[in-house]
Amino acid sequence: MQDLVRLPAGYRLVEGTPDAVAYCHLRAASGLTPKTEEQGRLALAGTWYMCYVTYTPPDDGNKEQSAEVVGMGRIIGDGGWYFLIADIAVLPEHQRRGLGDAIMTTILSHLRSRASPGAWITLMADPPGRRLYQRHGFTETAPASIGMAIFALMRRALNPGQALGPVMGNIYSRVLDPRSIAAI
Repeated sequence: MQDLVRLPAGYRLVEGTPDAVAYCHLRAASGLTPKTEEQGRLALAGTWYMCYVTYTPPDDGNKEQSAEVVGMGRIIGDGGWYFLIADIAVLPEHQRRGLGDAIMTTILSHLRSRASPGAWITLMADPPGRRLYQRHGFTETAPASIGMAIFALMRRALNPGQALGPVMGNIYSRVLDPRSIAAI
């Protein structure tokens, strides 16, 4: 897959899963809903396919350089028919360098080579990622179908006082009156 995409100097695409600590850090630091390390371990264990990007800064001669996980994307799926692209994330300081495109290209190439013909491939597009997904052939499904979620369950899963995140919080506040979730 490394031959499929070209990355700037210092960046490397890796097929597989990073450790749960790196996964959770990248989610939170890139603006996705924070998860616990245990949630991260479970999520990674349920991954059908994943790739991530590491960055190693140029050697300054003063210290040993280690690679940092700076971008990722994964597929959750049943292996036959349904596939959900999830956790597309790049640290803000590494954005606008083609990493998101490289991740999407790699993920879609994997799907093309292994998913059954006619497989259903979906994702939830937050506003910051819409142009990226459109560049890779994704289109909105409305009005033929509409994405739905159970916000009450999402709300209960958060730690007390933890925010839903700017995008999900905005959707949550517009869709459900918080007083109504007690009935669910």
